[in-house]
Amino acid sequence: MDFLALLTDPAAWAALLTLITLEVVLGIDNLVFIAILSNKLPPELQQKARRIGLALALIMRIALLMLIGWLVTLQAPLIDLGLSGTPGPHGEPTFETAFSGRDLILIAGGLFLLWKATKEIHHTLDGGEESGELLDPHKGPGGAAAMSFAAAIAQIIALDIVFSVDSILTAVGMTDEIPIMIAAVVITVGIMLVAADPLARFIEHNPSLVMLALAFLVMIGLVLIADGFGVHIPKGYVYAAMGFSALVETLNIMGRNRRKRRAQPSRG
Repeated sequence: MDFLALLTDPAAWAALLTLITLEVVLGIDNLVFIAILSNKLPPELQQKARRIGLALALIMRIALLMLIGWLVTLQAPLIDLGLSGTPGPHGEPTFETAFSGRDLILIAGGLFLLWKATKEIHHTLDGGEESGELLDPHKGPGGAAAMSFAAAIAQIIALDIVFSVDSILTAVGMTDEIPIMIAAVVITVGIMLVAADPLARFIEHNPSLVMLALAFLVMIGLVLIADGFGVHIPKGYVYAAMGFSALVETLNIMGRNRRKRRAQPSRG
């Protein structure tokens, strides 16, 4: 189908809107990870890290779309352990023992996400005594800052690859038109660029949300690993649970702020 025909095809517009919605939902994981990671950097580098991370996500997703034929081959089994999972209610195995390239990428990404989120939770509970590979923003610039920025970008790239593969393979199942997929990816990353700074500031100004966001990343890591083993957990359940938790925490924040304002002596 040529470009002009796509512009006048209602089905193409419906597919585009559906893909944008899907990509935004799938991009929440990536955005939260980038926000938490960038907030560990010195203030002058935070926005730069977020923009570079999202720009790299856009480049990788478009590159994967250009290699769509190769990407589809990632779903073919690469390793077969020859084991059968415990039979389910209809006799089907409850987990897979033949792993494709996509499965291995999801498992590796899930393990990385579990490791990183757990490490950050430990760091938060310890009160920030260990800076790890990321620089304490109060320790000043120099070589350490450059290494810290490089480490942050490297970790963002690692997760971008995982989320990009999952996102593009999901998009492939919804439409065959590459221009529609590219348009959806560009619009989605544009939305994420607009939302990245406000989200990062909101998380930074409300420390209780950091733990909630890290718990969210732990859950996403477990979902990725389960998906790699053939156990498909509907992500709608995950996002609904996290959305409800975020709503409850937002109400708590509003209540705390209101109590603080009431406790302040009135001026006059």
